Amino acid sequence: MSDKKKKTDDQEQPAKKKGGFIKFLLMGVVLIGAGAGTVFGLMTAGVIGGAHVEAKEMGPQLVMKNAEDPYAPAAEGKDKAAPVVHGEGGSKYRTAYYSFTEEFTSNLSNTDALVQLSLAASTTRDGRVLMWLDEHQLAIRSRILVEIADTPEEEVITSAGKERLQKRLTAAVNEVLEEREGFGGVDNIYFRTFIVQ
Repeated sequence: MSDKKKKTDDQEQPAKKKGGFIKFLLMGVVLIGAGAGTVFGLMTAGVIGGAHVEAKEMGPQLVMKNAEDPYAPAAEGKDKAAPVVHGEGGSKYRTAYYSFTEEFTSNLSNTDALVQLSLAASTTRDGRVLMWLDEHQLAIRSRILVEIADTPEEEVITSAGKERLQKRLTAAVNEVLEEREGFGGVDNIYFRTFIVQ
């Protein structure tokens, strides 16, 4: 009987080796799959590789000083003007400005006082932001007038109040652009004139 038992043990041993090898092989496949899934996830998140770079570049990009802006609006009447030379200090990005053509006049909240404003917007992004400001000027004007009408008179007579109004107007303009174009890009709104009557 010991010969039979020995033969059976010898026959079972290769089967056990095969079973161990298959388990080892399956574990290797699972680990490789998990690793590949992790790498794919990191690439699509933009953490590694360049698969997600194209999606990030769809919005207006920051423009370095002295760099070419592929979306820059055409210069009007500046054929013989010297090119803009930027300073070495300050921000490394150039700032472009957009002036709203018409003034904004509105009542202030809970008072008979009126405010009349001339506004401009700034961006360090490419010229698409300037195009969008012009394209959606009507919607932006409407939203700015709503923000001004919601402002109490006490808010516009102090410097701190004017700064808060600037921030609200910047946020409002960016909201309009995000609704229509999917990207804001306005860094600040500036007062060109500010008259309270």
